[in-house]
Amino acid sequence: MDIKINVEESVDDLQLKGLKLIQKQQGFRFGVDAVLLSHFANIKDKHRVIDLCTGTGIVPFLAYGKYSPKEVIGIEIQEDMVEMANRSSLLNDTTDIVKFVHGDLKDKALLDSLGKFDVLTVNPPYKLNNAGIVNPDDKLAIARHEVMCTLEDVIIAARRLLKDNGRMFIVHRPERLADIFGLMRKYKIEPKRVRMVQPNTKKAPNIVLVEGQRDGGAFLKWEETLYVYDDNGNYSEEIDRIYGRK
Repeated sequence: MDIKINVEESVDDLQLKGLKLIQKQQGFRFGVDAVLLSHFANIKDKHRVIDLCTGTGIVPFLAYGKYSPKEVIGIEIQEDMVEMANRSSLLNDTTDIVKFVHGDLKDKALLDSLGKFDVLTVNPPYKLNNAGIVNPDDKLAIARHEVMCTLEDVIIAARRLLKDNGRMFIVHRPERLADIFGLMRKYKIEPKRVRMVQPNTKKAPNIVLVEGQRDGGAFLKWEETLYVYDDNGNYSEEIDRIYGRK
């Protein structure tokens, strides 16, 4: 089957079981956040998984390649991104398992139509909508700023989509950690595990990974810091393992 690749798009090898991803050559492209989120998520082959703010679909494809779950659905509000992600699924011959839905995670009827999930992943917009001037038609702005949804919207959706004791995995910025914990507890998703990510041993954390459990008991595990680079400026051994280079 011939899959249409537009002139402004590239097809990138994910270096994982032959999987490929269609992305724009210019504009939003996946980064280390998505790779770390898929690694941090605890997914089993029997699980139904949903990814909010899925963008190009990178997290669902990495989850599929790493864990072979029963089903992975990505939700994205930008229709052209959903169309591109579904072409990636056709390209990978994964349309029976990896699917993408165009919709708003604030749409309760849509969420209810999808059923319940064992695992929810999300790499949401990081920046508060009042943090700088934002063009609401700017696709990069939608990916980076809380233009179309807030952190609270994301956690409300997670509460609705997760099964009892289902797990939520989110990647965000450390300065929003108090917001994440507060909102999780407000909607009865108990923070269970945290991992900070630092560029190296001399720089402050710039990424945080958090796991929450729907209606879970109060117990928080703080994991050891992940360093992206060693002190010589090379990728750390753990990053090389996560990327499958070792």
